[in-house]
Amino acid sequence: MIEAVAPARLGPGFRHLMASAWVSNLGDGIALAAGPLLVASQTRSPALVSMAMLLVGLPWLLFGLLAGAVADRVDRLRMVVVANLLRSVVLAVLCVTIVTGVVNIALVLGAMFLLGTAEVFADTAYRTFLPMLVDKADLGIANARLQAGFITLNQFAGAPLGAALFAVGMAVPFGAQILCGLLGVVLATRIALPPGPVRGEVDTHVLRDIGEGLRWLMGNAPVRTLALVIVTFNITWAAAWSILVLYSLDVLHMGPIGYGLLTSAAAAGGLVGTFLYGWLERHVPLATLMRACLSLEVVMHLGFAVTRVPWVAVLIMFGFGVYAFAWGTLSQAVRQRAVPMDFQGRVGSVYSVSIFGGTVIGSGLGGLIAQHGGVLAPFWFAFVGSGVTLALVWRQLGHIAHADDGVPGVQRSVGPAG
Repeated sequence: MIEAVAPARLGPGFRHLMASAWVSNLGDGIALAAGPLLVASQTRSPALVSMAMLLVGLPWLLFGLLAGAVADRVDRLRMVVVANLLRSVVLAVLCVTIVTGVVNIALVLGAMFLLGTAEVFADTAYRTFLPMLVDKADLGIANARLQAGFITLNQFAGAPLGAALFAVGMAVPFGAQILCGLLGVVLATRIALPPGPVRGEVDTHVLRDIGEGLRWLMGNAPVRTLALVIVTFNITWAAAWSILVLYSLDVLHMGPIGYGLLTSAAAAGGLVGTFLYGWLERHVPLATLMRACLSLEVVMHLGFAVTRVPWVAVLIMFGFGVYAFAWGTLSQAVRQRAVPMDFQGRVGSVYSVSIFGGTVIGSGLGGLIAQHGGVLAPFWFAFVGSGVTLALVWRQLGHIAHADDGVPGVQRSVGPAG
């Protein structure tokens, strides 16, 4: 069973990384439900409720590039450990305020911002581990296994568990998140990585490091194009996704349970996509696979724009999950193969900022477009926008798929940390 999930060729370091990531995903999934429930217990103000979600994502825009530069100039494993320990401290303080009854919305919002900030630094460093642990040829399947854990534990198991624990006591789910986080730290310390920073001693200013990362990305045509594709497709996707609940209620007339079915269908499709990825990577050329995933994205927007049949929408969402998580696995593996080891943090952080920035922009656009053009208008906008983008980059996708040509392979670390 272990061999099927984490093949021995990926090494013991990957198995410890996967275990750490999966446990941490469970804790984050618990917070997905418990966090909004805690906010709602303190306020019914729509502005403050939406502010809570904003404060979780805002740190990526504020500190994402800084976190990438830091990850390339310090011991990355130590950065993960320190950031996650700080998250546990914030959660512990939050639990104390809940138990003692002094919690209020200001404390909750402040805790969410601090947790989001710590997550930026922890996740940025975490994402640099994989190219240090597995060979280039195995980055795709390794990313797929990490994605499978994210979908299963974060999307499926974590949220209902978090809601159930919150019903037991408001502080209980956050205590569980602390335990998951600490266990994740313990497992992370078992990963054998070269000690110290990957760049050795660094005497440059952190702003110069950020600039170097941006210049490297802008100077590498395939990686630059991939970043632009991710930004654009996140804008168009978020424009439609931001009003999906209204689409399910007002267009499909599915009700709240139907909306939950739509999101669950996407997660189920994602689980299928991640486990199919190994077969797809072996049998389908990367350029063809990239073009197929992006083409399906365009078709999905069109399908939502024209259908009024609930079961058709559910099938579309299932298909979305299959190709979207396959694309996420593929694009991340391509980037990790192409970027030199000492730039992984900085270039990876640009992608993270692009994802969150595109999502913020797209969500704002989706609301404005729906306000003036109706609920279906964002889907037509997404169809046209993604279609035009795909047409413009169609030929370049072949170069993106082979962006790692000429980049040295990974020398994998072996054995647990002593």
